[in-house]
Amino acid sequence: MNHRPATRRAFLRTASLIGGSVGTAGAPFALNLATLGTAAAQTTPNDYKAIVCLFLFGGNDSANMVLPTDTASWNTYTTVRNQAPDPIALRPVGAAPDPNAAMATPAALGGVLGLTPAYTLTPGNSARGFALHPSMPEAQRLFNVDQRLAILANAGPLVQPLTKAQYRGNTAPRPAKLFSHNDQQSTWQALSPEGARIGWGGRLGDLMAAGNSGNALFTNISTAGNAVFLSGRDVFQYQVSGSGAVAVGSVTGTLFGSTAASGQLSTLITAADYNNLYAREYAAITKRSIDAQANFQRAFTASAVTAPTQVTLPSTRALSNNNLAQQLQTVARIIGARSSLGTRRQVFFVSMGGFDTHDNQNRVHADLMARLSHALGYFDTTLGTLGVRDQVTLFTASDFGRTFTSNGDGTDHGWGSHHFVMGGAVRGREVVGRFPTLGLNQDDEVGSGSFLPVTAVDQIGATLGRWFGVSETGLNEVFPNLGNFGAGRDLGFMRP
Repeated sequence: MNHRPATRRAFLRTASLIGGSVGTAGAPFALNLATLGTAAAQTTPNDYKAIVCLFLFGGNDSANMVLPTDTASWNTYTTVRNQAPDPIALRPVGAAPDPNAAMATPAALGGVLGLTPAYTLTPGNSARGFALHPSMPEAQRLFNVDQRLAILANAGPLVQPLTKAQYRGNTAPRPAKLFSHNDQQSTWQALSPEGARIGWGGRLGDLMAAGNSGNALFTNISTAGNAVFLSGRDVFQYQVSGSGAVAVGSVTGTLFGSTAASGQLSTLITAADYNNLYAREYAAITKRSIDAQANFQRAFTASAVTAPTQVTLPSTRALSNNNLAQQLQTVARIIGARSSLGTRRQVFFVSMGGFDTHDNQNRVHADLMARLSHALGYFDTTLGTLGVRDQVTLFTASDFGRTFTSNGDGTDHGWGSHHFVMGGAVRGREVVGRFPTLGLNQDDEVGSGSFLPVTAVDQIGATLGRWFGVSETGLNEVFPNLGNFGAGRDLGFMRP
């Protein structure tokens, strides 16, 4: 066995990489070991951009989130999804809610919410007509009225453009381990299956972190635990909670009920007079971590955004706390502190779970759509208050779409899925990408009602990255399959 001699650089690299292998509970300590610049320089407020990845864990049934409403599509939709014992087919635009129906059922929800797309980017969709789930009034307003929301149709992991014949004949490359939760979550976030260590959000952070006044630690930030999406080669994710920075355990606050004890432990750990190289470096890195936490917390506390985050759920018709809105409130507070933190480019990760709707879909999905829509509206309003709508772009992602077919109570694992992109720099009121033809045995369907994507994750990421300021060379490095999509390198949904 070969043993390489230990070096200071190897130690620092290993300390940083701990963040990719520990769970949420242990990660903040490890991640806070990343290096931090000694001072946060002031930045020009308008010279700032942020990308926010909103991940919907479990595989969102986007066929009930975004629906084509032309007669042929609607008839097919109703036929396929109206399966006993608990049909999941939603009601048409204009259908009145039935106050006597069971809560969160399609009858109780009323009709889907009509959209008025511009059809500028994808004129071929203009014959379809579209609508959103009845629980999404905020998203409808953002699309129709505010024009800060666009729909990315039938998107998913691809290696290159793929036809149904190529898929069936296995004559062209396809993503590995399709239909697997863990692998497709990783593929959306890191362009390869579970086990990947570098995410494309992390690589975007790598390329832009130099502009953050030396504070690379605050480039990639997660409010939802460890996410491979944010892991870069040089920049590592910083995890936060709703109350701000997560402190290094036991060396801040109290230890055994005593602030004096925690202070003594901090002094012992961060002492600079250790003879051992590793002990001395560990102490120095831990001290920087403690200082970083303090700096971050001061800026975060001064950037208060405190509007209520409750939403009325269809399944109970009662107010409930919206964790996703809380996460986005945290993101907004960090963005509000951008000058104090010295950041010009940031990538964020937020998430919500519960989308694996094999059963009880009517009630579960209605609540999920209500939480998602409310959170989007909440975030948009908050960004408006901060004056940064044009500088922040949010996009959704999910394991995969679900089957167009119903199992009588829910749906199964699929592939292509519809997604949202939101922000002041977004070309709103657009349905981007060719919307699939509904039904079985169509060219857009590869079996069991799974849609074959026409828009690749690489294309979405590259379009966002270009707006973020990444060069074409940098985009080729981050998205190695981008060249396979020709003119599709830029989907056009971002304004210059």
